[in-house]
Amino acid sequence: MAKTPLKSDSFNVVVVGQNGRLQYEAALFAASLRAKSPHFKGRLFVAEPQPGPRWEKDVRIGNPQVRELLEALDAEILPFESRAFGDDYPYGNKIELLRALPEGEPFVFFDSDTLILDELSDVPFDFARPSASLRVEGTWPVPPLYGPGYSGIWKALYDRFGLEFESSLDLSQPDEYWRRYLYFNAGFFYYKCPKMFGDRFLEYATSIQNDPPDALASQTLRPWLDQIALPLVIHGLGGSRDALPAGLLDGSVSCHYRLMPLLYAREADVVVEALEEIAAPNRIKKVLKQYEPFKRMIYQKRGHKARALFDRDHLPRREQAIRNTLKKHGYWLR
Repeated sequence: MAKTPLKSDSFNVVVVGQNGRLQYEAALFAASLRAKSPHFKGRLFVAEPQPGPRWEKDVRIGNPQVRELLEALDAEILPFESRAFGDDYPYGNKIELLRALPEGEPFVFFDSDTLILDELSDVPFDFARPSASLRVEGTWPVPPLYGPGYSGIWKALYDRFGLEFESSLDLSQPDEYWRRYLYFNAGFFYYKCPKMFGDRFLEYATSIQNDPPDALASQTLRPWLDQIALPLVIHGLGGSRDALPAGLLDGSVSCHYRLMPLLYAREADVVVEALEEIAAPNRIKKVLKQYEPFKRMIYQKRGHKARALFDRDHLPRREQAIRNTLKKHGYWLR
């Protein structure tokens, strides 16, 4: 019998917020969710790592005006402890925050550098089949000249955790081509229970970090550790690359812009229009303009000057080429 989809019109959304850039990105995310998804019924959490031995400094949200704006946008600050990661690997926040979310309640994690563009509650999530962002380049692994290749490296990881490998493959893609192997960007992911997902994510990530299989001897694990573990978690929990209809997240409903100069350089006109509409209200503007890249790119209109450097129909294939052009013309702000 086919599995009955586990759908929900009420789920939680979570992003990371901490001192520095991420606090402003979290505020912009919250503003976009409230402006563009008025029918969203769940809770919005901004997960905040707490001081501890894994952090050299206090990384909690340091701007009281950001906290006030988040509260006004009905976002809940969610404290969590960093036990495995911290300064040495801040991407680990997205793994460790999961234990602080309400257990047994469906969730969607987004990177804080994301805009909501349309009604999130219309996305047909099947929370029993987890998935994640496919807006990804073939960043990992980098097989050495004399092997092992992609298959050997990935199979070693599936074997490590007792996972079946063959069913994870996209057989429409050539052997030893990176797209044949399950690989996600961790810009969003979702599941029916944050504890189940988070426990497995933490187990896999720390095992790979602390005792990598021999096949990974030549591989760099940072900063890719979360994206190495993520497909293993999703496959092990019954998810897949095609669990969510294409064109919604990382499409018409959300945009993972990464950094503001990249948004202006490469995203569609509708994204720029949505950004500037969301950022326009005075209560939003007076907070966001305190972050220099937002101030200069959005409010001082430097984003449009950067945008004029690129033809969106013929962008460079590699993001690094876009970054280099922005740097050359003085528009690389972060």
